[in-house]
Amino acid sequence: MRLRSVSLGVVASLLVVIAVAVSARSFAAPSAVPAWLQAHVGDSDGQISQIVLERARALYRKKVAQGAVKNPCYFAMDATRPSDLGNGVLGRRYYVICEASQSFSAISSGHGSGRNLKGVVDFSNGKRCAKNFGNAMDSSLTAGGAYMTSEAKTSFKGYYRTGAKQDAVFQRTFIQFDGEGEAANARQRAIGGHAAQVLHGMCLRKNPNNSHADHDGFVPFGKLVDYAGGRSNGCTSWSPADAKRIIPMVKDNPTTLYIYPESRDITAVAADRSQPGAYWNASCLKEIGTPKFWPRKTLEPIIAQYRKDHPAPPPQPLPICEAS
Repeated sequence: MRLRSVSLGVVASLLVVIAVAVSARSFAAPSAVPAWLQAHVGDSDGQISQIVLERARALYRKKVAQGAVKNPCYFAMDATRPSDLGNGVLGRRYYVICEASQSFSAISSGHGSGRNLKGVVDFSNGKRCAKNFGNAMDSSLTAGGAYMTSEAKTSFKGYYRTGAKQDAVFQRTFIQFDGEGEAANARQRAIGGHAAQVLHGMCLRKNPNNSHADHDGFVPFGKLVDYAGGRSNGCTSWSPADAKRIIPMVKDNPTTLYIYPESRDITAVAADRSQPGAYWNASCLKEIGTPKFWPRKTLEPIIAQYRKDHPAPPPQPLPICEAS
């Protein structure tokens, strides 16, 4: 009996050793950040903070190991940093990292505007810094976490004037994001990336021979507005020039995007901003005070009730454009 017990003990020990070895291979420590990339780490404009890089890099390496990503580049965004630095200078807080070619660039990107449900609750954000974050439907808030880029959808939006009676077609490409965890409803929320451009002051012009004309022979027409220095409805918005560079990088070639902060980071900073690992951009933290995460289970019922109490007016047809 004692010999059998010893034999079973040896077998059990071997199984533990094998399990530990397999576990070590499965969850190996991430490789060290290469020196060229470490040189871009910091908290100044155009640099990437250490925690943001570590998480973005870990997400990318995980998806590459799973075979889900073959793209040589990956993205990150630090939504705690300011969008506007003043005097028309935009904050560079969206990062394009290509380790194979040792390329790093930082560009501007908008954050979610949030909403002010007057008389009920205010979870809106200013242009410069974001205080409120969340993953509720129809909240227009940014939700941090792990994303992957998905399909590209190009939509016709209308026409706009470019010069003396010269018109141009406006088509905008939208890169759908698929999220994980708290960001898992990104597709349902229509969260993705696109150029920060929109047509305002829409009207209809008669042009029956146009391929985009409706059944009555009208095409939409508006004024092209660039809002790269503004806010989004929760999407990642890039300047038109940056969008022309980024969209081809991920079209039919998905990659990862890590957006900071997640709810755990917001909770940590709100509880004690001095504790280790509780990172937030110092300039924006001074401006906003205490950040807040609005979970969908809390905010969605409030938004739904507000919509019920304040029904939207019926949609009105676009007016006919004045002759010009």
